[in-house]
Amino acid sequence: MPIDITDYREIFLNDRPMMDTRAPIEFTKGAFPGVVNLPLMTDHERQRVGTCYKQQGQQAAIVLGHQLVSGAIKAERIQAWADFARAHPEGYLYCFRGGLRSQIVQQWLKDEAGIDYPRVGGGYKAMRTFLLDTLEGAVAECDFVLLGGMTGIGKTEVLHQLANGLDLEGHANHRGSSFGKRASGQPSNIDFENRLAVDILKKRDRGIARFVLEDENRMIGSCALPLPLYQGMQRFPMVWLEDGLEGRIERILRDYVIDLCAEFVAVHGEDGFARFSQRLLESLNNIRKRLGGERHQRLYQLLEAALAEQARSGSVDLHRAWIEGLLKEYYDPMYAFQRESKGARIEFVGEQAAVLEYLRERARQRG
Repeated sequence: MPIDITDYREIFLNDRPMMDTRAPIEFTKGAFPGVVNLPLMTDHERQRVGTCYKQQGQQAAIVLGHQLVSGAIKAERIQAWADFARAHPEGYLYCFRGGLRSQIVQQWLKDEAGIDYPRVGGGYKAMRTFLLDTLEGAVAECDFVLLGGMTGIGKTEVLHQLANGLDLEGHANHRGSSFGKRASGQPSNIDFENRLAVDILKKRDRGIARFVLEDENRMIGSCALPLPLYQGMQRFPMVWLEDGLEGRIERILRDYVIDLCAEFVAVHGEDGFARFSQRLLESLNNIRKRLGGERHQRLYQLLEAALAEQARSGSVDLHRAWIEGLLKEYYDPMYAFQRESKGARIEFVGEQAAVLEYLRERARQRG
């Protein structure tokens, strides 16, 4: 029988293929990047076995489990595991704690398919703990600087040009503002934390110990930042990115209109534009109270007109009007207040090229 693998660092650094044998409901709540869910039991089967365990004990639960997963059902699942194992001979399998379920899958693979396939000792729980420790260790041991600036300033563009950038919004699949929802939806909070931890682990393995990340609220859409990181962000030094209003309008037009519309069409086909339009209008409605009735109504009419023209002719020119109004009247005053309140932590201010040069030099000096 293959030995249990407990080198979690090696697993994540090398993107080892993994077969998650937990039930679908467990997998949906949280898993690891690139992992495939090939469960031993369905959610309903797992529930029945769990109830039996509570009422009659472990042995009765095991007997019921073997009754539920037998015959053609058993053969079908073994075939799926065998296909994965043959396609990924360098991979592993796991269950929640590295216990009975993964043992059974491993044994059936050996007995029925002649495949010795290693499993992860400690299972999902041990790997999850390892990634949480990775996050906490980075906050305690590494140097961080926050990248701040007005809405549409291009903070993500800067992060993507830095070897030590951490794209929190990318991992959360959300642009961070009231308009930030993507067409493809967000990961679970556990998945978000796991993606971020693996990113940090890989960068630290390359010798990076100084990170740049965007100044964020605790919530990025539905994803919450890990508490140790968010607490650290209240004291990390800052670099403030600047750009002219016109550049910011064009960037928002590209990201939140042109690219977002294309995303919705790619995901939803013929319904894509209608869903995209609804998403923008809903996003504006979500900040109605903060905008105030008159301002909301005025911007809403501008947005409706822009969407109607886009639907008619494909032109996005009219979108600039509501974008400019929203920046000047809503986002800019809010960010101006933030800059003032965080002013003591700002160590550099500049446009994109200067900020990139400063951040790269900063990393070299502290390397």
